[in-house]
Amino acid sequence: MLEPQPDPHPRSLSVVIPLYQERDNIEPLLARIHQGLQIYLHPWELILVDDGSRDGTAQALFEQTARYGTHVRVIGFRRNFGQTAAMQAGFDAARGALIATLDGDLQNDPAEIPRLIDELLARDLDLLQGWRRDRQDALLLRKIPSRLANGLIARVTGVHLHDYGCSLKVYRSEVIKEIRLFGEMHRFIPVWVAGVTAPERIGETEVGHRARELGQSKYGISRTFRVLLDLLVAFFFLRFGARPGHFFGGIGLSFGLLGGLMMSWLAWVKFGLGTDIGDRPLFFVAILLLVASIQFLTTGVLAEIMTRTLFASGERTHHCISRQTDPEASDWKLEQRSHASAENAGRHEASRDHAAWSVASRDGLGHEQADRGQAIEPNANREEPG
Repeated sequence: MLEPQPDPHPRSLSVVIPLYQERDNIEPLLARIHQGLQIYLHPWELILVDDGSRDGTAQALFEQTARYGTHVRVIGFRRNFGQTAAMQAGFDAARGALIATLDGDLQNDPAEIPRLIDELLARDLDLLQGWRRDRQDALLLRKIPSRLANGLIARVTGVHLHDYGCSLKVYRSEVIKEIRLFGEMHRFIPVWVAGVTAPERIGETEVGHRARELGQSKYGISRTFRVLLDLLVAFFFLRFGARPGHFFGGIGLSFGLLGGLMMSWLAWVKFGLGTDIGDRPLFFVAILLLVASIQFLTTGVLAEIMTRTLFASGERTHHCISRQTDPEASDWKLEQRSHASAENAGRHEASRDHAAWSVASRDGLGHEQADRGQAIEPNANREEPG
């Protein structure tokens, strides 16, 4: 698969949205995104990733997006690989200098993305996380478990955010692309980002939240228990992900030291006092500790070898794409507002519409010229092959 070419524009934006069983939300989602990003006067693209939906979401995506232009890209999985894999596929396909994510349930407003980008750049952050302070969800099933989980995650990881579960986020592309997501890592993306950047470059801001109108929620109280298990994994990888030998080696050395002390004392009892130690429980405990020590040390060495092999390859992906729009035929979308010049302040001003600019990006960012007051559709001047 061809690697997407990054866009040199410092504010070029890729909006990544993972979708699963969201057929009814496709049409309003596309409309709200385009409406919300009308004020964003920089190149942007939309990447929609269907995570193996069985309700016709993928078909609806390809049908609906055809009306909007080639700045909208669709990626469909062969089966359900999970939200983490869908997000990773979107990050891999993204070409913007900035990447925004949100869910496809329309509970977050896409119109807030430009504000988040301005705040990210003004505060010089690498990740700006949304905070649903006035969350419109069930109290017992969603709000309380979420608050408990967020507090526990912040305490264990040291990354203090109020709302890890909010999907509305804005990243710098060069930072998020340093991370390879798999399993259920999407739950702790700010934690993983903290592993490649300074914690003070991760911030949060309040965002709006509305109740779901169409479709059904994919989250339940059982998710809270999975979060706790994932938290243990996240803690391990944060502390020892790049050096697992320190974890297993530390345990192995501790067991070996304790077993060695026990065996030394038993040797003094045996040879110094002449007392038989073969039937003493301490003798068997010492042997067990020494054997466990060797096993942990060996595991640490193997883990170090596997880690270095993984870092050296970096090629494996954790999803399989069945169908997608052609990345080579995709364009950027650029909204530009026309303003009357100061010299014509006293004259009658003709009303002007917003000009939609398409920016072709096959070999970089080439700007097509547009007449004022006229919208140019992507690839409008392209000749059909004979």
